[in-house]
Amino acid sequence: MIATYAWFGALLGLVAGVGMLLMYVGLPMHRKPDLTSRIEPYVSDAPMPSRLLSTPTDRLDVNQVLAPLLRRLGGFVDHVLGGATSVRVRLERAGQPPDLEGFRAQQALWGIVAMVVGGCYVSLTFVGGGGSPVRAIVILLIAFAAGVVARDQMLTRAAERREQQILAEFPAVAEMLALAVTAGEGAAAALERVANLSSGELSGELARCLVDARSGSSLPQALQGLADRSGVPSLARFVDGVVIAVERGTPLADVMRAQAQDARDSSKQQLIELGGRRELMMMVPVVFLVLPVTILFAIFPGLGLLNMSI
Repeated sequence: MIATYAWFGALLGLVAGVGMLLMYVGLPMHRKPDLTSRIEPYVSDAPMPSRLLSTPTDRLDVNQVLAPLLRRLGGFVDHVLGGATSVRVRLERAGQPPDLEGFRAQQALWGIVAMVVGGCYVSLTFVGGGGSPVRAIVILLIAFAAGVVARDQMLTRAAERREQQILAEFPAVAEMLALAVTAGEGAAAALERVANLSSGELSGELARCLVDARSGSSLPQALQGLADRSGVPSLARFVDGVVIAVERGTPLADVMRAQAQDARDSSKQQLIELGGRRELMMMVPVVFLVLPVTILFAIFPGLGLLNMSI
């Protein structure tokens, strides 16, 4: 029992020592601000930004107290895992700021939380007298990796949910755009009217497209950026049709009506495919539960009669 408590105390001391070392390395040293940093807020002549170009913050929320430590651990996670391009694409598809450093810091935070939970389990095993140092280290490493992977899977699911919401909103938004253009408005005015009248993920993307167009990009470039961020094939086809109509001067109303009809047909096709998949899933309980029970009820009386005759 004394040896068990000794191992338990050594493990806690090791964890505490590593935590203090990381905190010392991660937290910046406080120093007195110099004269330039003190007078800079009073002499800055930067103009106020326009409210028409206002966009959400481009950084993810990270705990400000542990931010330096988490970002260092996030850099280590990024060095081990890689895949920075894939993470940025999924962040944009999920409607989150493409802050790779902040996302890696969040992954590190999830790993630390999972490690704390694993540390509680390891402590209980040591108190019960059935723990070993090697097993404890392996459990802590597995817990940290599980937390990192869980945050990555959460991002993937968020991107998929947002794509489904955009697909559900797309036919109605395309019809509204076609009606606005048919009424005589231009492409930019139609986008602004639909973005103001509607709400949802797709309307937010339309508002961001207008912000890009006002900040210096052309309307076709802003629309192409919308298609690249969303990752929805039907929306990409819609954007391609609108861009070609704007660049070549073809009647935009006819193109909008055709694209709206295509969006409705695509939505119907997706509903049919979803119904087919659900039908196959409904066959699983029928084949593996209902059918065996029915067979048993059919052959059980015969087996009873055979036993009586024997």
